[in-house]
Amino acid sequence: MEEKMSKGLKRMLLLLNCAMLGLGNVGGPLLMRLYFLKGGKGVWISSCLETAGWPFMMLPLAVSYLYRRRKEGPGTKLVLIKTPVLLASVVLGVLTGVDDFLYAYGVARLPISTSALIISTQLAFTATFAFILVKPKFTPFTINSVFLLTLAAVVLALHTSSDRPANESKLQYFLGFFMTLAASALYGFVLPAIELTYKKAKQTITYSLVMESQMVMSFSATVFCCIGMLFHGDFKAIPREASEYTLGQSTYYVVLVLNAILWQLFFMGAVGVIFSASSLLSGILIATLLPVTESLAVVLYHEKFQVEKAISLVLSLWGSLNYFYGEFHENNKMKQKQDTETDVA
Repeated sequence: MEEKMSKGLKRMLLLLNCAMLGLGNVGGPLLMRLYFLKGGKGVWISSCLETAGWPFMMLPLAVSYLYRRRKEGPGTKLVLIKTPVLLASVVLGVLTGVDDFLYAYGVARLPISTSALIISTQLAFTATFAFILVKPKFTPFTINSVFLLTLAAVVLALHTSSDRPANESKLQYFLGFFMTLAASALYGFVLPAIELTYKKAKQTITYSLVMESQMVMSFSATVFCCIGMLFHGDFKAIPREASEYTLGQSTYYVVLVLNAILWQLFFMGAVGVIFSASSLLSGILIATLLPVTESLAVVLYHEKFQVEKAISLVLSLWGSLNYFYGEFHENNKMKQKQDTETDVA
């Protein structure tokens, strides 16, 4: 059961979460790649940073509590989340931790322009799992969009090794490719699973509850990755990496902190879009922002931009535009139907 709110407020909330998702989705991968390019080697460190920013969630939660307390009085509950949503959030958090590791491994091995294009396949997985779990309405435009974005990744896969970094073996490169693809599939499942959790929750789903749930997911994912760091000896490696980092020791820690902040914006934006709209729109936005990440990677890191990437990019843009045109078309049809019903009445 969702909280009732005005259309204007829900639209404003959607725009805010789209902005957070956009900033994190573009900045997070670029900073993660910078960490590896300039001397960082810890895959578990990078995967942990994707959700280690969960304490930042305490500030908006504190503001939300004070606002609710002013409206509801001294009896206002400090924590809204109940056991079923809490347990679901823990499970989804562990899955997110696994996804973080798969993705970080891919970014460590692949140019960011390549990994970004592989991640565009997430939309196909999101659409498939959404159809199974939450059964959204699929239009011909949605189906066409999913097909084009999937085709974009297939085109890229046909000639992948041409942009393999000189210091990597073919095995390492292909492991990175398939780990990134696995990360895409897993997060394609997580997004609709979050939406299903909201739908099945036996309590009112408010934005405050969404933030609490996201904090639990991020905390659980961070614990999972910290265990990986512990077994791999990465906590001891951090000071050594910092002292050997090409951009300097202080810059190393700045890169780590900014990584954590940007990825937390991404995850909060993703669940916020699910709350305000749907998991499918969240997946569409992630795929739509691909050209920005791709272009910045080519400009900032001087990555190769072969014909395959250009074709893949065009197909991705075509697929994204197709979806948004379809949404615009469907909204116009609904508006005309409502106007007709009003005239008849």
